[in-house]
Amino acid sequence: MPLKIINATEMRVGSYILIDGEGYVIKSLDVSKTGKHGHAKVRFEANSLTGGKKKVLVVPGHERFDVPMIDKRKAQILSVMGDKASVMDSENYENFELDIPEELKGQIKDGMTVEYWDVEGQKIIKRTL
Repeated sequence: MPLKIINATEMRVGSYILIDGEGYVIKSLDVSKTGKHGHAKVRFEANSLTGGKKKVLVVPGHERFDVPMIDKRKAQILSVMGDKASVMDSENYENFELDIPEELKGQIKDGMTVEYWDVEGQKIIKRTL
């Protein structure tokens, strides 16, 4: 469930939006002026929060985007098995498996505390604490 809805002209670099049900962060943004008979156009580049996907879109300025609800939580690493880590949430003690991101491989060890994000039901490890 999105927290709020914004127009394309209200986006800023670093803001989060949903595209096709997946969370993206805005990396660059360019707003063109309105023409005599037209509307403002917004060109932006966005990177996926969960994968390494990149999207470049051009949309009308009145196009609306959902802003995802991002729940930032702490968890303890129980075990590391290849590219996956078994973690336990520090608040509700829920156990689940998460993929280890490329930039954190080799840094995550058993017993460490990490911060993970729950973006519209998709959980990802963001950093070590």
